Amino acid sequence: MSGPLLGVVHLPPLPSARGHRSMAEVIASAVADARAFAAAGFDGLVIENFGDAPFHKGTIGDPVPPDATAGLAVAAAQVAAATGLPVGVNCLRNDGMAALGVAAVVGARWVRVNVLAGAYVTDQGVIEGEAARLAGYRRRLGWNGMLLADYLVKHAAPLAPIDVATGAKDIAERSGADGLVLSGARTGQPVDAGLLDAVRAAVGAFPIWLGSGLTADNAATLWPRCDGAIVGTWCKRDGRLAEPVDVGRARTLRAACPPRRA
Repeated sequence: MSGPLLGVVHLPPLPSARGHRSMAEVIASAVADARAFAAAGFDGLVIENFGDAPFHKGTIGDPVPPDATAGLAVAAAQVAAATGLPVGVNCLRNDGMAALGVAAVVGARWVRVNVLAGAYVTDQGVIEGEAARLAGYRRRLGWNGMLLADYLVKHAAPLAPIDVATGAKDIAERSGADGLVLSGARTGQPVDAGLLDAVRAAVGAFPIWLGSGLTADNAATLWPRCDGAIVGTWCKRDGRLAEPVDVGRARTLRAACPPRRA
């Protein structure tokens, strides 16, 4: 069942974010991490504006600034050229419109949207999904990649109580997503295997991806259960989020998550 293993390229702060130094530094960092994932045998990359915290909501009322969209596009194009790997885009906190625009421009294969449907309480406030707006834009762009929607997204809680099975079915059947993403409560924390199994029982063959916390230690449990995974923290030097990608750790994880055989 296991599919693509994607490495996350966490961009340093972009021009309007606090702590930004230069786009040259952003690109150098992105390309270095991307090459480490490529050397480790990963199947692709996901580019995130992770250094832009505190984040804009990324909704119609609070979109990311234009430099963030432009920076993601430039970085995605550069890492794709440097590695030859397919790329995906996640525009934090939740700007699916910007991510789709970047994806169409650079030919990205995946877009991840943290809140595609429903409403979640986050550290940016309440974020409501904009599934219909994204679906319309996707049609206008003619983008035919894979739209991945988080379910019970990390760093957030549903605004109202939610039945796990019903919520998962709604994402699979009513949001326009091509797959759903499960993660732990925070960046780098693993998915609960029981939750993963409950969601699988609810959605059947609909693709389920891991969005955080996959490690060499839990890969034997989690990797066979998923249709793909997005990994960042564990592959960093000493497993520290702020450090660069360690090609040795990335290779260890790749070995623990063998490619699917046809």
